[in-house]
Amino acid sequence: MGLFKSFVSQTRKPEGFLGKMMLSGMNSGHAEMADWGFSYLPPVRASELVDLGCGGGRNAGELLKKYPDANVTAVDYSDLSVAKAREYNRDMITAGRCKVLQGDVSDLHLPEGKYDLATAFETIYFWPGLEKCFGQVAKVLKPGGYFLICNESDGTDATGLKFEKIIDGMKCHTVEEIESALMNAGFSKVKSGHHKTKPWITVIAQK
Repeated sequence: MGLFKSFVSQTRKPEGFLGKMMLSGMNSGHAEMADWGFSYLPPVRASELVDLGCGGGRNAGELLKKYPDANVTAVDYSDLSVAKAREYNRDMITAGRCKVLQGDVSDLHLPEGKYDLATAFETIYFWPGLEKCFGQVAKVLKPGGYFLICNESDGTDATGLKFEKIIDGMKCHTVEEIESALMNAGFSKVKSGHHKTKPWITVIAQK
């Protein structure tokens, strides 16, 4: 159990050898869920996008494909994640369409009012205070900008709650908790979706 706990705890902030192992499977392991979440995106013309808690960089790459005229900024607070995401999106970084930054979502050092769309896949479990962090996201979005959250756990499923007990600092939030925090953080509209057969959830908020 000790090695297993050490390994799964790397989902919070990948570090060292185990962190590299976690990141190597993160892009493919979450792809199906992420693509399901992307399907809920509203039709929006976007020129500047930001992916928060970008992990291995796969979802930032998908944003670059979905919005071929847009630039994508990917942010993570793990050194290993930043390095992996830069490697994954190397060509787009060279082309000037993507940049990967190390940062903390509770204190984002990004231009205010710059982004049309922010995304957060499988990451808000570890954010230190939803309302505070959501406020940071609202700050960097343009008026009318969108924020997409996608999680594998709806806060009530047995698997999610099991990992919540194993991984230090992890909290599986319910849709109601997420929606409440978004509204308190200054978002004006919130809409959620739930997978038909899995505990996957997506929540979309508009500033």
